[in-house]
Amino acid sequence: MELSLLTVAIVFGAIFLVELPDKTFIATLVLATRFRPLFVWIGVSLAFLVQTLVAVSVGGLLAQLPRRPVEVFAAVMFLVGGVLLLRGASKADEEEKEAEEEFSHKGAATAVGLKAIGVSFGVLFLAEWGDLSQILTATLVLRYHEPLSVFLGAFLALVVISGLATILGRVLLARVKLATIRRVGGTVCLLLALVTALEIVGVFHR
Repeated sequence: MELSLLTVAIVFGAIFLVELPDKTFIATLVLATRFRPLFVWIGVSLAFLVQTLVAVSVGGLLAQLPRRPVEVFAAVMFLVGGVLLLRGASKADEEEKEAEEEFSHKGAATAVGLKAIGVSFGVLFLAEWGDLSQILTATLVLRYHEPLSVFLGAFLALVVISGLATILGRVLLARVKLATIRRVGGTVCLLLALVTALEIVGVFHR
C-alpha cells in the first residue's frame, strides 16, 4: 500500500474539523474529569483504533465496486455530511450540555488503571459507532483509494482530538464555539462533495 502524506494531511484536517464539535469530544472531556487523563486517553485511542480500522475496511470493500457508482455515492455522503453539520450548528451549545450530562453518569467514578481504560474504551466505542466521522472515513477511502493514508490521517486526528479533550477540553470550549467549528467542518464536506461531483462530470481529473 502506498502512503501519501498529502492524503494523510487532507484526511487529518477533514476528520479533525468533523469530530472536534462532536459529542465524542465532550464524552472524553467528562471521562477525564473522573479518571486519570492518561488512562482515558489510552482507552479512547484504542476505541478510535478499532473504529477507524472498521471504517477503512468498509471503505476498501466498497471501493471494489464499479467506479462511477462509488464516486456518486461518495459525493452524496460528503453532501449529506456537510448539510448535517451546517444544520446542527445552531444546536451545538444545547447538544454540548446534553452530552455532558449524558456521559457524566456513565462508568464508575472510582475506576483506576486498566478498569479506567476499559470504561473509557467502552463508552467511546459505543458513542462513536456509526458516527459521522466514521462514515466520512469510509467515504474518504472511496475518494482517494488510499486506505493506509486515510487510516493514518483519520486515526491521528482522533487521537489528537482526544488528547486535546483530556488536557485542554474546558479551555477550548471556553474559547472556541462548537457552532463555528461545525460550520467550518460542514463547509469542508460540501467542498469535497463539489470536487467529487466535478470529477464525475469530467471537469477535471485527479
